[in-house]
Amino acid sequence: MRMFLAATMVAAVMSMGTTAWGTGSVADFDDLSLAPESYWNGADSSGDFSSGAASFNNNYDTTWGSWDGFAYSNLSQQTPPLTGWTDAQYTAVPGSGQASANYAIGYVGWTELPTMTLDQPVSLAGAYFTNNNWAYYSMLSGDSAPAKKFGGDTGNDPDWFLLTIEGFDSQDILTDTVEFYLADYRFADNSLDYIVAGWTWVDLSSLGEVKQVKFSLNSSDVGDWGMNTPAYFAMDTVVTAPEPTTCLLLGLGAVVLLCRKRS
Repeated sequence: MRMFLAATMVAAVMSMGTTAWGTGSVADFDDLSLAPESYWNGADSSGDFSSGAASFNNNYDTTWGSWDGFAYSNLSQQTPPLTGWTDAQYTAVPGSGQASANYAIGYVGWTELPTMTLDQPVSLAGAYFTNNNWAYYSMLSGDSAPAKKFGGDTGNDPDWFLLTIEGFDSQDILTDTVEFYLADYRFADNSLDYIVAGWTWVDLSSLGEVKQVKFSLNSSDVGDWGMNTPAYFAMDTVVTAPEPTTCLLLGLGAVVLLCRKRS
């Protein structure tokens, strides 16, 4: 009888905990104000920006009108022709954010890597990533950057475009690395080759508890001046790993006490 009662209570508590467990939002960029069909790239010299429980670096050079780190956008134009490549660098291929209009664009430039800094150390569950418009159509067809068409003329070139995500703890020590291919043409069967065009969930739980996350890009298409593939990616909906609620812990504690009293 005691065993049945204990098992029943554990099941009930776990059922309650299942609904209470869940991921918490770190950043979804919906709290950033943007006019429709616009973007922010740091041209106002305000520097880094914050969304939710994280900040994102931005470096804008007023002399050259260039930037790197992170920008944010709600541009929706998905396919060429675009207004030059200016808008293309701020457009995610899906044409919207993962769950709403706003999303972030990361650009690996010349000052520092795109970096997300958490308000406090947390364990991340993951985030959604995709290609930005410029990088996608450059890999698909080639451009005058001079980036090549992935796969080459025959489709057999083993090209790839890789996003590397590194976690750092509060002592700035590397915790782990996650790799995500934004394009991969290394398959023996060319029909399996792909360029990511939709929002794709990337599991970041292996990074453990992190205070900072840094993003870098590498490509098979490299020239005398470095990587030819446009060094952009899009990101949205960063969430923490699930944690048990207080009521779940208290409930399990009550089961233990009851079992002790009845034994």
